[in-house]
Amino acid sequence: MIISREIFRFVITIAITVLLLVSPVLSVSQSTVMQFRVDPLVIELDEIRWGQPGGGNGVPIGVQTSRQGTDPETGGITYYAKFPAGSHFDLHWHTHDEFVVVVSGELTIVLGDEGHDLSVGSYIVIPGKLNHSWDVPVAGEDAIILVRRAGPADFNFVDK
Repeated sequence: MIISREIFRFVITIAITVLLLVSPVLSVSQSTVMQFRVDPLVIELDEIRWGQPGGGNGVPIGVQTSRQGTDPETGGITYYAKFPAGSHFDLHWHTHDEFVVVVSGELTIVLGDEGHDLSVGSYIVIPGKLNHSWDVPVAGEDAIILVRRAGPADFNFVDK
């Protein structure tokens, strides 16, 4: 049986997304799990309610986000971000670790001094305080990523 490349990418993307969202829960002790309730949530990509396009001051013009939840214990957020084709996210770092899955499109990320070309299904772990930047190809489509942060969001831009 031959599986098309798109179906394979879709299945891999879903599997990685599930692991991204479930793995932090699995690492929590049983007593901690009992302290708060998490409601079921199903997100269809084509039904996401995107915020107004924003950007500027290092953030790509036209970027849109959609917050999906906040961890009541750490303040870490989970959200989708959509970057327009041809956009650039300036060099920056965050206090807390960041976990990212590429949901659609292609991107290039520079982690420290090393560049990585990413496509659908790519999973990225960005340790807290590591300088990084994003680029979306001009000729490509918009890129969508799913992000989970280990703590409250902050952006610390690096002067070049």
